[in-house]
Amino acid sequence: MNDGTTIPIGTRDRIRGSLEPYARLIGRLGFTPNTLTLIGFGIAVLAAYAATSQAWLYAGALVGFGALFDLLDGALARATSRTSKLGAFMDSTFDRVGEAVVYLGLVIGLLEVGFYLGPQLAAAAMASAFMVSYTRAKSESLGFSSGSGMARVGLAPREVRTVILTFGLVAAGIMDRPAPTGGAGGAVLPLSHMILLGSLALITVLATITTVQRIVHVYREAKEEERDNSDGA
Repeated sequence: MNDGTTIPIGTRDRIRGSLEPYARLIGRLGFTPNTLTLIGFGIAVLAAYAATSQAWLYAGALVGFGALFDLLDGALARATSRTSKLGAFMDSTFDRVGEAVVYLGLVIGLLEVGFYLGPQLAAAAMASAFMVSYTRAKSESLGFSSGSGMARVGLAPREVRTVILTFGLVAAGIMDRPAPTGGAGGAVLPLSHMILLGSLALITVLATITTVQRIVHVYREAKEEERDNSDGA
C-alpha cells in the first residue's frame, strides 16, 4: 500500500537502483556521502541567491541540480555500506536547511519586485513543507512507520515538491517578460509571477494534504497497536 503517494514504491526503488553505479563511481573519486550532502546544500544556497536576484531560470536549474546530489548521497551510502545515524542526521538536517534557504531566497526576490502575494505563498509553502518533514520525523521517533515507511505516505514528499518548484522556476524564467499594461491603465501580473504563484500554491496545498495524510496514517497505526495490545492482554 502506498497511502496515496504520487510516487509508487516500485518507481522509488528503480530510481534508487539506477543511481547506484554512478554513486559507486563518485565514491571511487574520493567523495563520501556527507561530502555530497554538503555540496547539495551549497547548491541550494546558490539557488537561493539566484532567486533573490529574480534569476528564476538559474534558480530552477540549480534546485534541480542540487536534488541530484540529494539522491546520490543516499545511493552512495547504500552502495558502499556507509550508512550511519550521523549520515542520516546530516542528510535530513541539511535537506531541511537547504529547502528553507531556497524559499527565503524566493521571499526576498519576490519582495524586491513588489509582488507581495508571492512572499506570503513562499512562506506558506515553506511552512507546509516543514510540517511534512516534521510529521515523518516525529512519527518515526515514536516508533510509527519505522525506516522509510513514512516517506511513502502522502501526495507530496520532498521529491514531488522539488519537481514542482524546479519546473515552476524554470518556466517562470523562460516566460519572464515585461508585464503588459491593462486596458484601464493598470499593470497586468507578469506571466512569470503567475507561474511562480501557481507553483507555490500547489506546493502549499499538496504539502498540507500530505501532512493530513500522515496524521491519519499514524492515527490508524496507533489504533491498530491498541487493538493488538488488547487482544494480547
